[in-house]
Amino acid sequence: MATALFIKRQDLVRNTILDGNVDTDKFIQFIKIAQEIHIRNYTGTDLYNKISDDIIAGTLSGNYLTLVNTYIQPMLIHYAMVDYLPFAAYQVKNNGVYKHSSENAETVSKSEVDYLVNKEREFAEYYTRRFIDYMSFNETLFPEYRSNTNDDIHPDSDATFNGWVL
Repeated sequence: MATALFIKRQDLVRNTILDGNVDTDKFIQFIKIAQEIHIRNYTGTDLYNKISDDIIAGTLSGNYLTLVNTYIQPMLIHYAMVDYLPFAAYQVKNNGVYKHSSENAETVSKSEVDYLVNKEREFAEYYTRRFIDYMSFNETLFPEYRSNTNDDIHPDSDATFNGWVL
């Protein structure tokens, strides 16, 4: 079964620090991961599947198109970067795992990468809060939002991740 990505490569390049010269194969899987983990967590299974099916069929329109363009895509762009950044400097080849370095560039420290990840997470959480607020006032426009049953993922209504709290 085909996987419909809710954003395009150019959406990520235009709205983040990702350089346009980065090979799509280096980050495309992180869009899919972010979409399946983060976006499905907030849309729930039924709404996620409806949007995915409509994208594949080329019939995404109306309120659903507005929902995707205005709320879901900004969330996904930044969640994809949250998931991609920790892996951006690494490559796995036949001889092992390599960290890329350039003669005219300086590699950043782990704390700098963590800072970038945290900034992207803040952006993602902002857009997620906007999505949750929109859905709380407009869920009647999207019957699939609350129609999840059994082992479906039910939409999460908390947009922050604070790690472990003891």
